[in-house]
Amino acid sequence: MNADVIIIGSGIIGCSAAYNLAKNGVSVIVLEGSGNIGNGGSVRNGGGVRQSGRDPRELPLVMYAIKNIWPKLSEMLDTNVEYHRQGNLRLGRDERHREILQGLTDRAVKGGLDVKMISGDEAREINPYLSDEVYCASWCPTDGHANPLMATMGYYKMARRLGAHFISDERVTEIRKIKGAARQVITASGNVYEGDKIILSAGYESRYIASTVGIDVPMQQVLLEALVTEAVAPMFWQMLGTADADFYGHQTDHGSFVFGLNSGYEPYAKPGKPLSSSIAASAACRGIMRYFPSLKDIKVVRSWAGWMDSCADHVPVISNVDEVPGLILACGFSGHGFGIAPTVGLLLSQLAMEQETVLDISAFRYDRF
Repeated sequence: MNADVIIIGSGIIGCSAAYNLAKNGVSVIVLEGSGNIGNGGSVRNGGGVRQSGRDPRELPLVMYAIKNIWPKLSEMLDTNVEYHRQGNLRLGRDERHREILQGLTDRAVKGGLDVKMISGDEAREINPYLSDEVYCASWCPTDGHANPLMATMGYYKMARRLGAHFISDERVTEIRKIKGAARQVITASGNVYEGDKIILSAGYESRYIASTVGIDVPMQQVLLEALVTEAVAPMFWQMLGTADADFYGHQTDHGSFVFGLNSGYEPYAKPGKPLSSSIAASAACRGIMRYFPSLKDIKVVRSWAGWMDSCADHVPVISNVDEVPGLILACGFSGHGFGIAPTVGLLLSQLAMEQETVLDISAFRYDRF
């Protein structure tokens, strides 16, 4: 099968790129190795749409998305992505935490972000459910959160409506060059797909696939775990995090709370699709209750785990590849990909159409290593 652009990976990055390309009349085939669209980190993350706490290189991407795309995304995709922009509280309990948060805040302010340090009392004015242990916080009023599943599915459905063709259970094993340029995608079933451009956005698997044309992106797998509670009456809409990053989360439109954490259990994870651990969930709950004692009686109803493609410098690769014309990389998002996905999908479509990108992406080149 042939198309103008072949996209490898149907996460929110791949689906967003497919939508932006199809909207411009470009023929697109999206190949997904599993049986489900968005089966990786795109539907297993905490849903943060945040600017605070990011590497300065990423700030322009998320600031562009929050200003220009996220507020109208539900309308664009004809899907309620449950986007809320009620701010982000990153919490601290002591002077060491304050120093961590101050450093993150100073760096973000230099990047033009409206974020500031506030006292524990000021944080409790914003969120009265916080415990007395909260000593300080950073506060970014324009941060927020959305529903990862609905956003990914929204991009998928609209891309299909515009003509993009998605094929699941089609695991890519090789990219093949013709006359020095990336041209064909080979799958485990023996099928061959051909396109003028190939966008590689398959999470950690991108490292292996890119190696078939001699390109390496230094990534490793990091295990993230999450839990969801029963639904309760609305309490607050801020996105939450901590100085020590021991958990992050928010309350959903449904009324449940979703919290995530990095357990550090990578060496013990089951190969393939990882399982969440009762130890990590219990530890997260103890930490959450120190900040939000009023949540102590809410029942946890489900937990899950997923792999994150963590890049060597924790910043993604979004780049053409000079040595392999026609190949475009979009991987190594290091757990920060969801909030910037609308911008990244737009940028990838512009790279594939050989247009000038709306933002300078030279900081995300694959060869910076």
